[in-house]
Amino acid sequence: MTKALVILAPGFEEIEALSIVDVLRRCRIEVVMAGLTRNVVEGGHGVKVIPDKSIDEVRATDFDAVVCPGGSPGFENLRKDQRVVRIVKEAFELNKVVAAICGAPTVLSDAGIIKGKECTIYPGMEGEILMGGGRSKEEDLVVVDGKIVTSKGPATALAFALKLAEKLVDENVVESVKKRTLADIGVRFQ
Repeated sequence: MTKALVILAPGFEEIEALSIVDVLRRCRIEVVMAGLTRNVVEGGHGVKVIPDKSIDEVRATDFDAVVCPGGSPGFENLRKDQRVVRIVKEAFELNKVVAAICGAPTVLSDAGIIKGKECTIYPGMEGEILMGGGRSKEEDLVVVDGKIVTSKGPATALAFALKLAEKLVDENVVESVKKRTLADIGVRFQ
């Protein structure tokens, strides 16, 4: 079974983290939520989540994808934790899918894995992509460059999760989930 690791840090963006977990599980992907501690992790808006494991209990080799949700100060807590940076870098080196949304592409930048890659990030943070040697694509809500998937923020979480699923499972499974969640009706954000 395809497996994805979603890393939760205090202050994570709930819409992003929980949309990713929900969509991937609907696509029959085994998702493990790893917290920076084994205890309850509180999101930026007070939602408390009990992670499946601590980050100390997981390894990149055990997963097909490593995903970093954003949020503030969630993304900052992710990027300053060297265990997170190490797992992201290791996943990339093992040719796994590495994904980040909102401010969390900073973790990919810090891990040194976006050099020459097209990425997107929360508006106003494009300099973080450039500092990591990446190419910022401000006009796109979700950007895929090889095995790296990035997205802008909470309103793009569903599109991001579905695009991530497309990298991991059969397109028919993803299309079925799009239909069941009404993601296929062409809703446009104004």
